[in-house]
Amino acid sequence: MKNILLAFVTFVSLSASAQTTTPAKPKLVIGIVVDQMRYDFLYRYSDKYSAVGFKRLLREGYSCENTHINYSPTYTACGHTCVYTGSVPAVHGITGNDWFDYKENKIVYCTLDTTEKTIGSTSKAGMMSPRRMLTTTVTDELRLATNFKSKVIGIALKDRGSILPAGHTANAAYFYDPSCGNWITSSYYMNDLPLWVKQFNDYNLPEKYLSDNWATLQPIEKYSESTDDDEPYEGTFETETKPVFIHKVGEVVKPAYKILAATPYGNSFSLKFAEGAILNERLGSNTVPDFLAVSLSSTDYIGHRFGPNSVEVEDCYLRLDKDLGEFFTFLDEHVGAGNYVLFLTADHGAAHVPDFNKQHKIPAGVFPIDTVVKQLETKLKQQYGDGEWLLGYENMQLTLNNNLLAEKKIDRAEFKTIIKDFLLQFEGVSKVLDLENLPSELEELSLKSAIANGYYPKRSGQLYVQLEPAWFEGMTKGTTHGTVYPYDTHIPLVWMGWNVKHGEDHSDIHMADIAPTVAAMLHIQEPNGNVGKVIKGVLEK
Repeated sequence: MKNILLAFVTFVSLSASAQTTTPAKPKLVIGIVVDQMRYDFLYRYSDKYSAVGFKRLLREGYSCENTHINYSPTYTACGHTCVYTGSVPAVHGITGNDWFDYKENKIVYCTLDTTEKTIGSTSKAGMMSPRRMLTTTVTDELRLATNFKSKVIGIALKDRGSILPAGHTANAAYFYDPSCGNWITSSYYMNDLPLWVKQFNDYNLPEKYLSDNWATLQPIEKYSESTDDDEPYEGTFETETKPVFIHKVGEVVKPAYKILAATPYGNSFSLKFAEGAILNERLGSNTVPDFLAVSLSSTDYIGHRFGPNSVEVEDCYLRLDKDLGEFFTFLDEHVGAGNYVLFLTADHGAAHVPDFNKQHKIPAGVFPIDTVVKQLETKLKQQYGDGEWLLGYENMQLTLNNNLLAEKKIDRAEFKTIIKDFLLQFEGVSKVLDLENLPSELEELSLKSAIANGYYPKRSGQLYVQLEPAWFEGMTKGTTHGTVYPYDTHIPLVWMGWNVKHGEDHSDIHMADIAPTVAAMLHIQEPNGNVGKVIKGVLEK
């Protein structure tokens, strides 16, 4: 496979040659967001990491060891938006992957835009745009600062992982269409794919990747940081009866393009496409800085299916370490080691599976949210009569039918109290909080600010249901995320490259601090909704 990929990248000319002097600004900024990467994954498998991947980051780079997310819900769309806007959902408006929108009176998806069309396939997967994001990104600010001479490109298997980081003014945001195995985009950016993207798609790498089954990179007996390969709380692929290696991914679906994202090959595929973008778009060779925003989505798909203690997750990170090492070497050779700066972080972490916790005598459980909401709806009808009293449950929030409450002249405080009392009777429910009037006693726990930072009235519910630590909503296999607890909020953040010194920072740092730090490096304005602060240690030469 490696030789095949090297053969592909030789058909284009190099974008830049290495320089012997350090430029006044980085020629290329690369943001790498590893979807669902817990902070501890930087170190958990380090005995098996190579010298050129994660270890190189830590050896040469500046690691912000105590970086946390300071809002809820900790979901993919919110995380990617926060990294690049320096803001929180209360300001940038991306309150979840989906939310109930009062203006549209329905649940909407964060990047869905039916006014746009797909470019690169015949499906509807490209009907997307960043228009629901209410603020600028640091990538937007770079474009504005250079009178749109800087190039900005977003790349991710997930549309939201590409579109939101790239911002409103990007040259392109590319994402994966599993219906055909192609990289596609939206008419928001262009009317036709560039020739190099078409050529990349014609090479049909998904089929080549999936022609090999997913076996462990190293002998499976070496995976000592993981549970046994066959655990009852792990999910399986569609045609499997057990969650064990070897995974015959090429036989799961015909064609098997969809399953690519749920294998480590999805990350390899994304980074090879990123290399193609650097070469063909000549990123880093301009008179002004360029920006490449890359999100690696397969870690999230694999984690959700198998859980963070699985052999599959360990193997995914060993393979990602190898892929990152090759990508860093590529950057050194084709952009120049002193010409680029990159940061690696995550959009959120992940929790241990409840049954894994209970297996080791750690309190945990599963809250049957769908059943409970139905029971709640029945109770409200018994109390107040027929009607759609609840409009939905998204992002751990209940959305009330405010119009019906006003029409029936129902006391809102009483209505909320009845819901709170009902939900608190269930095991696993810690608190039911009124988002319109958060109690002051939460201040000492830093809980009030985190929940308030995630609250945007036009796109949020009114009641926030907080479960006890290690409790899940509904699912029993694989992992999830979204809470204010450390397993979801503690993320890696490592900087490497142009003018970055080696070191560790153990001070309190927030995800929102990334964008203003990049802006300070580039001497440009921070995003217009920024609430973060510059991480001074990153800028000390």
